[in-house]
Amino acid sequence: MLRDDQWARIAHMLPGKPTDRGRTAADNRMFVEAVLWIARTGSPWRDLLPRFGSWNSVYQRFSRWSEKGIWYRVFSELAKDADFEELYLDSTIVRAHQHSAGAPKKRGDQALGRSCGGLSTKIHAVVEGLGNLSHWVLTGGNAHDSTQASTLLEAVETCGDMIDSVTADKAYDAGSILEMIEAIGAKAVIPPKSNRRQPRPFDSHHYKSRNIIERFFCRLKQFRRIATRYDKLASRFSSFIAIAAAIVWLA
Repeated sequence: MLRDDQWARIAHMLPGKPTDRGRTAADNRMFVEAVLWIARTGSPWRDLLPRFGSWNSVYQRFSRWSEKGIWYRVFSELAKDADFEELYLDSTIVRAHQHSAGAPKKRGDQALGRSCGGLSTKIHAVVEGLGNLSHWVLTGGNAHDSTQASTLLEAVETCGDMIDSVTADKAYDAGSILEMIEAIGAKAVIPPKSNRRQPRPFDSHHYKSRNIIERFFCRLKQFRRIATRYDKLASRFSSFIAIAAAIVWLA
């Protein structure tokens, strides 16, 4: 699933290299290919093809890397090439499979919520001008889109790049969000709600480019492990998002 040039870009970011302390990994590329196969097909770990080795060994290694933040680190390195002049905010609902429920309560909130369609998770995302993921937050599917806008904007603002515009739909038409966008020196391209007491102008021509984030979500959900949530732990599901987003960056 990885071309040679794609593998060359991420190989040095992974642990288990001969130059690293400790045990040298048997075959990092085969392991990453196995995880990508699971992410793309949405198959249970037990159905992993024999050519990738023992499914349990692959799963245990994936879990260790997830807990150490290695998947997110790879994504973060690739995302350093982001163009933050234009930002796009939105969220997408992911239906949760029945197997995703039942994580021990000691693990804390697992970003699952019950809405009219049943258990679901919502991915709140900010995408840069070229249509690549910059940051995301997971909540239950019953959370409103606007609740995570400040978190997403703060995460991007720390990158230090100049932000010219922030584009989002009507769900983000809230005074606090508009004030935050203005505070960072950016233009809010957000259509006003129909019930707004004080109508305000917005750039309708610029707003047409909001489909950039919709196209990103379509690419993300080509990975069936993300289109439907099977993981009990939010950290595992978030790792698959990091993997898929990294592949989008490498495309």
